[in-house]
Amino acid sequence: MPINVLADANIPELKHYLGTGVNIRTFQGRSLARTDLDAVDALLVRSVTPVGEALLQGSSVKFVGTATSGFEHVDRDYLKQEGIPFAHAPGSNANSVVEYVLAAIAEDDRRLENLFAGGRVGVVGFGHVGRALVRRLEALGIRYVCYDPWLEPASIPNRVEWHEVLRSDVVSLHCELTTQTPWPSHHLIGEGELRGMSAQSLLVNASRGAVIDNTALQQALSAGTAPRTVLDVWEGEPVISAGLLQQVFIGSPHIAGYSLDGKVLATAMLCSALQEVLEVGDGAAQSPLPALPTLSAQAGVEGVSLVRILLRQSYDILRDDALLRDALVDADPAQARQRFDELRRNYRPRRELAGRQVLAEELSAEDRSLIEALGCHPVDSADRV
Repeated sequence: MPINVLADANIPELKHYLGTGVNIRTFQGRSLARTDLDAVDALLVRSVTPVGEALLQGSSVKFVGTATSGFEHVDRDYLKQEGIPFAHAPGSNANSVVEYVLAAIAEDDRRLENLFAGGRVGVVGFGHVGRALVRRLEALGIRYVCYDPWLEPASIPNRVEWHEVLRSDVVSLHCELTTQTPWPSHHLIGEGELRGMSAQSLLVNASRGAVIDNTALQQALSAGTAPRTVLDVWEGEPVISAGLLQQVFIGSPHIAGYSLDGKVLATAMLCSALQEVLEVGDGAAQSPLPALPTLSAQAGVEGVSLVRILLRQSYDILRDDALLRDALVDADPAQARQRFDELRRNYRPRRELAGRQVLAEELSAEDRSLIEALGCHPVDSADRV
């Protein structure tokens, strides 16, 4: 007898990975109600759908999965109590977020040049994304320091104390949102921390909105004392502060981890767990995504400029900024909420840079190394596939 799967419409390629013997029905992330779960065996969500007793009590659900690395929206204690297996997709979107951060840095005047000349990135949170960012920075030869008080000090490379990480040229936030003591991350960056940061630095938040006190940030930006700021996540989203959006350098609608590659990897991870628990499906194991065309750099482009060109060819972060600003112009709160969600729901297919081939004829050994540092494969014309 086929099992019934109810899945967020933004989880792609489920049929590819689950195959036959599975009935798949979809829903829009924030619209799910208890009545939608009748005769549902497996529930697959993304981050906008809270899952707990209020939703699941008395339902037929035998498996819950979230196609995200984080799981703050899932009451895992309740699932454990009810004996409902749970799966998530740790690290599936890590490279997508890393490339978002690098794209933001590349658009900030000569920030990328500064980092290659000896500047420093402060990485806050050493989970899947933090570790992926550190690996990319190491490969590119960019200095970094890390802060994560929840981990053993010996497990964190270039570990520094909190006040020291805030003195970095770029501070990139990748911590989980928690109110748990002794190191809560809720409003980790507040009025005092903003005062302690240089207005010449760059602050990037691609973790959770409430890691930064958005009211304090808006006040500091208005006063000209805050770092230049990139926000992909916002307090109160999908209703966000239009005033804060006007003040930030780059704003986007919580899509840093929304590469198609990351989404499909998350689907594969969830489907593998689902098949193991419910013993169903005969889908394909290989990714259905097609190979992308070979990238190439203009003649004479080298070094930092080559890195910037490749990042821009892969992902136009300023387009996401413009789309968000245009969507929220003159929008009332109800419209703003709807438009923010629509930007996420209708997000264009975005492919990652890592894994791409780059035509590297006549490039120096140093530039070939930079291409490899970005996760790409330098090739000559005869080697292209």
